[in-house]
Amino acid sequence: MPDKIPSSEQMTALVGPSLFEVWKQLCALIDEKYDMEHLWGDGGKAWAYEYKYRRGGKTLCALYARENCVGFMVVLGKQERLKFENDRASYSQEVQNVYDEAQTYHDGKWLMFEPRDASLFDDFVRILSIKRRPNKAARKKQ
Repeated sequence: MPDKIPSSEQMTALVGPSLFEVWKQLCALIDEKYDMEHLWGDGGKAWAYEYKYRRGGKTLCALYARENCVGFMVVLGKQERLKFENDRASYSQEVQNVYDEAQTYHDGKWLMFEPRDASLFDDFVRILSIKRRPNKAARKKQ
């Protein structure tokens, strides 16, 4: 856990204004669909910060920040990989490439994306739904 949760100003200084906007949009998208715990951590050797979405002891995904870079990681277990592979043609080529190049460990395939904009967000939402169904009901317009 970092000594102090970074402020918006610190995050903007670290990743830059445009990537901090991507970070905020991605967080808002996840928060819109999932009711999860938010856990800040240090980013280990490669990242300055880690921001995990967890519930019931299971991690849904994590966002990472370092100088001029934002990361989005999802770990797919064996059954989740089968679901992805059965539908892989419906994902963007970039997502397929990240999947193909990702290292597979004993606990799953670690997919790390470095989004520069919101163009992959629809794919991210679909990958997250493989891991866990959204647990926030969409509000109906009346």
